[in-house]
Amino acid sequence: MRKSQSSVRRAVAIVLGVCLLCGVSVAQGDLRVLHHFGDDDGEYPDTDLVMDAAGNLYGMTVQGGDFNSGTVFELASTSAGWVESVLYSFTSGADGGQPYGGVTLDGAGNIYGTTVVGGSYAGCPEDGCGVVWRLQPDGSGGWVQDVIHYFEGGDGGYGAGGPLSFDAQGNLYGMTPGGGAFSAGTIFQLSPTPSGPWNHSVIHHFTGGADGGSGSKARLLVEQDGIYGVATTGGEFGVGTVFRLTAAPAGGFDLQTLYAFKGVPDGVFPYGGLIRDAQGNLYGTTYYGGTDDDGTVYRLSPMGTTWVETVLHDFTDGADGAYPISALVFGNDGALYGTTSTGGVNGGNGTIFRIKGNAADQWRTSIVHAFSGEDGEQPYSGLLKDASGEFFGTAVYGGEDGDGTVFHFLP
Repeated sequence: MRKSQSSVRRAVAIVLGVCLLCGVSVAQGDLRVLHHFGDDDGEYPDTDLVMDAAGNLYGMTVQGGDFNSGTVFELASTSAGWVESVLYSFTSGADGGQPYGGVTLDGAGNIYGTTVVGGSYAGCPEDGCGVVWRLQPDGSGGWVQDVIHYFEGGDGGYGAGGPLSFDAQGNLYGMTPGGGAFSAGTIFQLSPTPSGPWNHSVIHHFTGGADGGSGSKARLLVEQDGIYGVATTGGEFGVGTVFRLTAAPAGGFDLQTLYAFKGVPDGVFPYGGLIRDAQGNLYGTTYYGGTDDDGTVYRLSPMGTTWVETVLHDFTDGADGAYPISALVFGNDGALYGTTSTGGVNGGNGTIFRIKGNAADQWRTSIVHAFSGEDGEQPYSGLLKDASGEFFGTAVYGGEDGDGTVFHFLP
């Protein structure tokens, strides 16, 4: 495999958005808790949600379940309300443990994800190197779990803590924060074979330098012109990068660093994934950075061979919240929606925010929900939008037992 190239082209300017904090307002939408987690059915749901064609929701919890090693759950909409079912409880043995980030569905109804620990290999900093797992319906209402890849540590990476992405050919892609040839994380590909096993290959070894490091908990964005993602650390200024992977003419993949975050007042540590609009602009969040170092919402715009960054919102740790970890999602109104992990007017439990630009590229932020604790605390993950424009999400703490919630939000 040809080694990836980094820093082929980088943006040369930060454009601070016009009116970053102009007109921040608080206007509560309608939020309803669909499920309160407890120890038996899971706790700490650090998970994006996905929805199947029937409108059922799927996600996972990092802890709890039968072995306190995490769960995969389903929330089904019934005439009596939403009903939660635990589809699988991890053991932290060969099947893995502590699943983070969210699940991925295929066209046959199978569910895929990763775990940070467990598996068949030792020698990693945690208890096991982690796995990529699959759940398949057993035909009688149950589920069967199998492992399609055991991380081995070393050059193969370990501790995958994020969701997976499919391409059109059925290959899966993800990242590990540890391991790799430079001990700075990896990007990996899993390819199905006719005989059943999946072939694993590392398609990029992060160096911790100009290309970035530590992977991310974010889902990779698979597009026709490449695979887009963020690295939490590394880059020219050491605080993270945005990158694109493209197929190399001689085989393998090349990595192009689209942007290296510069530190305060620019963004710092991009944990959340990317989304793209019809004009090819990319949008995301950073955990730190901005004038107050409380996080940002940013846009990357292609301009010739460079990408130019604009900070669209600079969080203040006031009513608007702080420290966003989530990816963004477009609402039916064309606005961007996301969450902050802390801050807000109800005791600092986090917020749901809405941000939209006008024809003059001036962006206005509204806080459409501030979490109270009873409805959840610290929403680490982003929002899922259904066909009607309503949102679903999770908070890792709060609720009746303090173990997290799944909520439904109408803006």
